[in-house]
Amino acid sequence: MTAKNETEIMQNWKYAEPPLLSVAYIAYNQESYAAEALDSILMQETDFPFEIVAHDDRSTDKTAEILAAYGRKYPNIIKLILQKENQYSKGIKIETILFPKTRGKYIAMCEGDDYWTDPHKLQIQVDAMR
Repeated sequence: MTAKNETEIMQNWKYAEPPLLSVAYIAYNQESYAAEALDSILMQETDFPFEIVAHDDRSTDKTAEILAAYGRKYPNIIKLILQKENQYSKGIKIETILFPKTRGKYIAMCEGDDYWTDPHKLQIQVDAMR
């Protein structure tokens, strides 16, 4: 889990609400990768607020537990959607569940086994879109 706490992550934000950007994080059986992915999002240095909306599609490993631990540590940044039944197997596209829960003007996607290496990734992208 990243060494930064919520206050440290949010310290350069010019305002608190609503988030300008939502990171849509989609996971299914990503126990080996979830912490690294979430840490790479939480290391982002931005002057705007962002949120992480993390969706677990009823993983059979410990992915949901990892997401829940991050949700407890970062309750003002991470919003969780933890499914009780696998939605993808029912033919439901995860984006139709996830995107309506986001509040940001912009959405960045991070798949369950992805991670970001540049702590300025979101700031650079938002500055370009502005």
